[in-house]
Amino acid sequence: MSEYQNIVILTGAGLSAESGLSTFRDKDGIWAQYDYRDVATPEGFARNPAKVLKFYNRRRRESSGVKPNAAHIALARLERDYPGNVLIVTQNIDPLHEMAGSKNFIHMHGEIGRKLCAHCGDRFDWGEEELLVESKCEACAKPGGMRPDVVWFGETPYRMDEIYEAFTRCNLFISIGTSGTVYPAAGFCAAARQVGARTVELNLEPSEGASAFHEARHGRATEIVPAYVEDLIPRASKG
Repeated sequence: MSEYQNIVILTGAGLSAESGLSTFRDKDGIWAQYDYRDVATPEGFARNPAKVLKFYNRRRRESSGVKPNAAHIALARLERDYPGNVLIVTQNIDPLHEMAGSKNFIHMHGEIGRKLCAHCGDRFDWGEEELLVESKCEACAKPGGMRPDVVWFGETPYRMDEIYEAFTRCNLFISIGTSGTVYPAAGFCAAARQVGARTVELNLEPSEGASAFHEARHGRATEIVPAYVEDLIPRASKG
């Protein structure tokens, strides 16, 4: 029997950085270039929907053609080969986990490849077209409400009941590539420790909450994540 029957993994922007996607809170990250209140809040969308849609149309163009890196591939391998249960909870809106082959994951902040109608609440795959203020909903046909299906500041992340239920069974929690400053994800380490799980941080550098983890490894995600997965799988195979 493997040492950890239920593994929960939180991934953030640092995991996808080596695939060419920008992080948010680094000195040259997205929030150094934009005020999040203007482009990533319901209030910003209400004030200036054209500005918000331009921002996300650009992000979507920039993310097209990106490929999973060695860290994404290692996590997909862990899910496939590990004898216990592995759940990935990602803060990322990119599709790199599924492109790498992961099957059991939750996009808690939504997906850049989907769109949402603010009028009727219906969701759709985002096709090739850019979202514009005049874009009409495919369900209710109203213009002016189409937005990316992503969670903005001030909104509740998706599937939180499922996530917290997973923590009630968690034996090992791994936080990868995230600053650990934004709730509710910032509270996941405490939720894991509350049920007696081992907690591990894998990050480029220590996060603000690094001292709360039992173990920390720091370096490039494409190096430390595959190495940690290699440690877990042989350990599990020995039973």
